[in-house]
Amino acid sequence: MTSTQDLLKQAADLASSNPKRAEELYKQILDSTASTSNGSAVNADKEQSLRDQESALIKLAELYRDQKDASGLAQVITLSRSFMSSTAKAKTAKLIRTLLNYFNSIPNSRQTQIDVLTDNIEWSKREKRIFLKHSLEIRLVSLQLEALQYKLALTRIDALLTELKRLDDKMILTEVHLLESRVYRGIGNLSKSKAALTSARTAANSIYCPPHLQAALDLQSGVLHAEDKDYTTAYSYFYETFENMSSQDDPAALNALKYMLLCKVMLNMDVHLLSIKLAVKYAQLREIESMRTIALAHQNRNLSDFEKALRDYKHELSSDPTIRSHLAALYDTLLQQNLLRIVEPYSVVEIDYVAKQVGQGRQDVEAKLSQMILDKVFHGVLDQGRGCLIVFDELEADNTYGAAIGTLEQVSKVVDSLYAKTVKIA
Repeated sequence: MTSTQDLLKQAADLASSNPKRAEELYKQILDSTASTSNGSAVNADKEQSLRDQESALIKLAELYRDQKDASGLAQVITLSRSFMSSTAKAKTAKLIRTLLNYFNSIPNSRQTQIDVLTDNIEWSKREKRIFLKHSLEIRLVSLQLEALQYKLALTRIDALLTELKRLDDKMILTEVHLLESRVYRGIGNLSKSKAALTSARTAANSIYCPPHLQAALDLQSGVLHAEDKDYTTAYSYFYETFENMSSQDDPAALNALKYMLLCKVMLNMDVHLLSIKLAVKYAQLREIESMRTIALAHQNRNLSDFEKALRDYKHELSSDPTIRSHLAALYDTLLQQNLLRIVEPYSVVEIDYVAKQVGQGRQDVEAKLSQMILDKVFHGVLDQGRGCLIVFDELEADNTYGAAIGTLEQVSKVVDSLYAKTVKIA
């Protein structure tokens, strides 16, 4: 075993200077330890061999991670099966989770991860490792959600829920219902998304819910309330999430803070971070600066500043679908307010002039004005022959008809009462 320890040390020393040689040494260690652990070795030697094998697997995976080699890392996970077959199931789950986490540092590796997970789910099914299979399936659904493969994710979730309800594993059931809620929200089915979230909260209430899972539930609740335009309630959920994640130094706390600022923007409130003690350390980040710029443009009702912010902070504002959808609605509202401000003083105004004033293309402005007329935001008609918008004065409601009907009703009551009196006298 001493030679194996020497090889491990030698490979670790070569990892930065000569990764190719280090890779060969790790593979050599895995071959030698695999034969020892599978043979009729003494228990002590077998245990040491398994420890060396685990160390070599992790170090080789780290080497591929540093080289951004997704296919190499996938091979390591396949190689680890011989080790997993001869060790405790709990240790197996921990090892495969560690190896899969290394994919997070490799860009554009999502499809490789999906393939690896699908392959390992089949293996765990054959080996009857049910709990490992469930944890791998949850991870696969998360990746399918990121890849917008909603149909595949729902199919997998339905199968998972059937198995989990038989096992009555509340913790995993909570995670799966939460994923189900996120998938339904992704396809725009908000009623089913809310139902799934309610199921997740019901399952979570019967167990100790870890802080990270509670934060995820609060975050999803906030997102769904924001979809219903209830930004005040959404803000309170995002605040709970932010406090929870910040206390654990979770990088996802930044997303919760961005959603909090989004709610403030949508409510047309001032965006001040100094009032939130935990948020001060994020104040200078580009993500937060982007939300401040958007808030300022919205408060000034300045469409060109709003568009400039969307261009300057394109990655920060467009990468998140929640922020993107709400800012699109906000932009639409801002455009509508600007158009109303321009056309209100006129009875007839050229569409080209309106387009120039708001800095938009004529066709876009014409389409928006048409939509506003149909929605009865203002009364008017588009004269496309002359290229003009004709604005009508808002018609005052004529109450004569209603008043006449009311008078006749009263007269009818008087006549009925007089008739009743004459019947009595007669």
